[in-house]
Amino acid sequence: MYAQMIKSEATQDDPEKLAAFQARIDAGDTIEPKDWMPEGYRKTLIRQIGQHAHSEIVGQLPEGNWITRAPTLERKTILLAKVQDEAGHGLYLYCAAETLGVSRDELTEMLLDGRMKYSSIFNYPTLTWADMGAVGWLVDGAAIMNQVPLQRTSYGPYARAMVRICKEESFHQRQGFDIMMKMANGTAAQRRMAQDALNRFWYPSLMMFGPSDQDSVHSAQSMKWRIKMNSNDELRQKFVDQTAPQAAFLGLTVPDPDLCWNEEKGGYDFSQPDWDEFFDVLRGNGPCNTERLAEQNRAWDEGKWVREGLMAHAAKKNAQPIAAE
Repeated sequence: MYAQMIKSEATQDDPEKLAAFQARIDAGDTIEPKDWMPEGYRKTLIRQIGQHAHSEIVGQLPEGNWITRAPTLERKTILLAKVQDEAGHGLYLYCAAETLGVSRDELTEMLLDGRMKYSSIFNYPTLTWADMGAVGWLVDGAAIMNQVPLQRTSYGPYARAMVRICKEESFHQRQGFDIMMKMANGTAAQRRMAQDALNRFWYPSLMMFGPSDQDSVHSAQSMKWRIKMNSNDELRQKFVDQTAPQAAFLGLTVPDPDLCWNEEKGGYDFSQPDWDEFFDVLRGNGPCNTERLAEQNRAWDEGKWVREGLMAHAAKKNAQPIAAE
């Protein structure tokens, strides 16, 4: 469907249309699904929204792993609600992507056969309950840093989807920080677990913003189209500046010996993640890449009968004649 829509756009390379489109972007206009848009803009949105949706869905797996082992009933209900929220976020985003002419099935198939990625952070295991705190505090914190500006992105359905997503993610971050605070103020063993979780998730969280600006393939054009509002390095710096004092408040140590406040720039100096590791994870060589995709493929295969049943029911319902009044 998507390829057919692109092919039908005979005016994709029309300089006047491209200039008029960019003028709308520069003026702060919102682009809606029926508006004319360049092929590159549509493809970039499908890639970004699709990967975002996949990340919400795959992101349920490391947290779902702890639902049955949460330490209290209250923690279990909170975690269940959070995982349910993530499923909803995926739904909002798949719906936004569908307005660009690509179906949810096509997006899922691109994920399952490796043509589309999801956030690298979800290829790391959650080994202890403290990891639920680190995921909420650090991973959702990094997600919020990425996503709040997207409420002003140029594509209307994407921007509107982000409003509710960001509100719910803010609760997720606070839930994670609450877990870390309880662990950091608990027994010596609990404090060690909290510190260990921070040690393992700190650099993968920094990777969530993508590679350095000089190595980013898509950032410049995405920012020109207002699909992205901030550069990768800008968001990473903002995240460190916000999170380092929170770690100090918890009495935990950020695992970076070079982390220090730079008065001149008004922010922290910090070490970059291991970008070789980042790209290796993207290539499918992370600790949990195989496990995550295997689980998604299993769910897709086992849910086939449900999809087919729903489609058959919808087709039968649509085929029924409308009764005369």
